[in-house]
Amino acid sequence: MLLAVDCGNTNTVFAIYDGNTQIAHWRTSTEWQRTADQYYVWLSTLMNMRGIKADITDVIISSTVPRVVFNLRVLADRYFNTRPLVVGKPECLLPVDTRVDSGTTVGPDRLVNTVAGHAKYGGNLIVVDFGTATTFDVVADDGAYVGGVIAPGVNLSLEALHHAAAALPHVDISKPQKVIGTNTVTCMQSGVFWGYVGLVREICDRIKGEHGAPMQVISTGGLAPLFQQTAELFDAFEEDLTMQGLRIIHEYNKENGTTL
Repeated sequence: MLLAVDCGNTNTVFAIYDGNTQIAHWRTSTEWQRTADQYYVWLSTLMNMRGIKADITDVIISSTVPRVVFNLRVLADRYFNTRPLVVGKPECLLPVDTRVDSGTTVGPDRLVNTVAGHAKYGGNLIVVDFGTATTFDVVADDGAYVGGVIAPGVNLSLEALHHAAAALPHVDISKPQKVIGTNTVTCMQSGVFWGYVGLVREICDRIKGEHGAPMQVISTGGLAPLFQQTAELFDAFEEDLTMQGLRIIHEYNKENGTTL
């Protein structure tokens, strides 16, 4: 079985696959200090609670936080007796190309989203990922990653507003019933929600204009379901796009004899 790990700036997701079928997934906060032993105690406890007797033989990791990769490697080696594939490392092959400026390092999460998006929807895509940052990944007709856009994440913007303006409280993001707020909280929620709707629509329209071909817009990430309520923004929503991409990349490497 395959253990796929997606480590983002805020949360880390673990998923177990039996072939193409995801049998479980869990989410925890990303903490670079967490040791391999702590990961294993947490993961094995959750597996036991679900009655999962998974024989994990392979591990694949995508991480936007380089400091956590070492302990995840130790987890794979010590407890599952396998050397993990790490997306972005030379030994991890990708089924799609990248066409960006020479010397540019593309985030592994963006590469994984590109792979999964192309596998399910074909090319000419915009993948909008609502994470710590809101990213827009542009996938060409042949599946190549050809660039994108990075904007501040929704929660990051709310936190910045709260910390920079002493009179403004911390609020949770939600879709307001109307645009005009009648108190401080609803004013802030309206500004952030409709502001990001405008941001997503404008950026996607400009990408489509530059790309010069019809494109589908796919949303993913923690806050994607909230913005999916604005139906005209997206053609589809994928809850586990990154995890699907990790499974596909692992399968591709296994078929090409590079899984260690």
